[in-house]
Amino acid sequence: MFTKKKKIVVLVSMVALLVLTGFLNLTLNKQAISTTSTEESYSTQSFFESYRVDRNTSREQQVLYYKAVLESENSTEEAKKEAEKNLSQMAAKQEQELVLEGYILAKGFNDAVVSFTDNYVNVMVKSSELNDAQVAQIVEVVQEQTAKSIDNIKIIPVE
Repeated sequence: MFTKKKKIVVLVSMVALLVLTGFLNLTLNKQAISTTSTEESYSTQSFFESYRVDRNTSREQQVLYYKAVLESENSTEEAKKEAEKNLSQMAAKQEQELVLEGYILAKGFNDAVVSFTDNYVNVMVKSSELNDAQVAQIVEVVQEQTAKSIDNIKIIPVE
């Protein structure tokens, strides 16, 4: 059985690998962007694509970590329950983000990315600026799907 010190070393190693993966992903994305054309429409599209890739990479690393906890014979029942809970929450959050992004696109926006924090829903929309009607459309969709108050919804136009 692992001692507490060994468990800490394994956990720190996994976190270090996660950070390294994120760093490499950002570095490679920056290199790919710098070697391509700098047209405005491409850079906007690449922001949304890059954000999605980074989000998915981060989630994949988290899933691998939680699965390792679940599959480990040395994990406590409490740790396994916590890993199962976190995996379930991640799946629900991911589904909710996809649904919101789809609804926002259905409202006529060219592209959108949604992310959740503990208190906020962040919506990044492909647009140089948003008028009041567009903001109201986005707020309505987010509130219908999340029941968050308008104070907890951040809408960010991205050129």
